[in-house]
Amino acid sequence: MTTKYEVTYIIKPDIDDEAKKAVVDKYDKLIADNGATMVESKDWGKRRFAYEINKYREGTYHIMTFTAEDANAVDEFGRLSRIDNQVLRSMTVKLDK
Repeated sequence: MTTKYEVTYIIKPDIDDEAKKAVVDKYDKLIADNGATMVESKDWGKRRFAYEINKYREGTYHIMTFTAEDANAVDEFGRLSRIDNQVLRSMTVKLDK
């Protein structure tokens, strides 16, 4: 059975556009390499935080929507985004059909 997921992650605001694109491309590829099908990957732009995260007051939001048979892509994204110093926070949500 296919499940639809939405992943929102926040990239540090002080990296240049090229580095930001590399982060986005890396995670888009990671989703595809782990058997998921990308529905949408879009930039939400810079937004101010309600509170400070790792000494930052704002961050660049990016959102991905994809479908997957199993949770491999979600698990791998979670593992790698936690150790990636360019990603401040991420949140994964399982969507209803």
